[in-house]
Amino acid sequence: MNVTVYTVNAFIDAEAEPGGNPAGVVLAADGLGSDIRQAIAARIGLSETAFVSTSSMASRRLEFFTPTQQIAHCGHATIASFWLMQHLGQLRSGKLSKETIDGTRAIRIEGTQVAMEQSAPTYTALASASHHQQVLDALQLQPEDLIETLPPMVVNTGNAFLLVGVRDRARLAALRPQLNLIDALSHTYGLIGFYVFCQQPDSPGRDAAARMFAPRYGINEEAATGMAAGPLACWLHDRLGLSRPRFVFEQGRLMPKPSPSVIEVTLDAHSTGIQRLWAGGTARLSLTQHLEL
Repeated sequence: MNVTVYTVNAFIDAEAEPGGNPAGVVLAADGLGSDIRQAIAARIGLSETAFVSTSSMASRRLEFFTPTQQIAHCGHATIASFWLMQHLGQLRSGKLSKETIDGTRAIRIEGTQVAMEQSAPTYTALASASHHQQVLDALQLQPEDLIETLPPMVVNTGNAFLLVGVRDRARLAALRPQLNLIDALSHTYGLIGFYVFCQQPDSPGRDAAARMFAPRYGINEEAATGMAAGPLACWLHDRLGLSRPRFVFEQGRLMPKPSPSVIEVTLDAHSTGIQRLWAGGTARLSLTQHLEL
């Protein structure tokens, strides 16, 4: 069996090319079983690989595999997949949708920009002071390193992330993540991982810089995480009082091997709170492989 796998860099930053977060994309994956999909994802070795198949309820069905397991949603692989299909002339621009193992989500394509819908946020505080200390230990931080008004919080708009705000860019750049401790807390709270940020981005006109650690899913650090950017925008809006409809976040610039990325989030907020949100960006095709299985 021969399978074509595209590598598409999602959330590329036009101010700092090349960059973005590479995702594997397999189109026309209807005949591939879960064991074959997992084997392909492990062989490609990217943080996530998306498998696209037909759907009776949405524009396409997408399933996502890390090198070690399947997950319900993946932001950058969603952007990569729909950008690629539009780039290849397989999809039109406009309002579309994706089916996943966890229901359907709306997709919007405008020009080269792709945005995906996320659900209204839920917030969960850490259960104990000992867990708070474990977060500090996992990131090799002191209490005074954190943003005082934003204690670490689990935020979920489709996937759960622990959001940790640090006071400045120097602290964010100097993080020494203890991946075994992050993995343990990720299992305790059902997290994808830790999304650590500061409000000192490198470029003007942007709202925060972030780093993402997800060892539970075989990802030491990720260059762009659309499913975490949504929770961060909600948290800043609801808990820090930044009442704006649009946020722009940088990610990937502070990795050991930098891969600059930019994620835009727009919020659908009313007097009753945030109803839903959109996280998006653009992408670039960087590699096409033909695997023999």
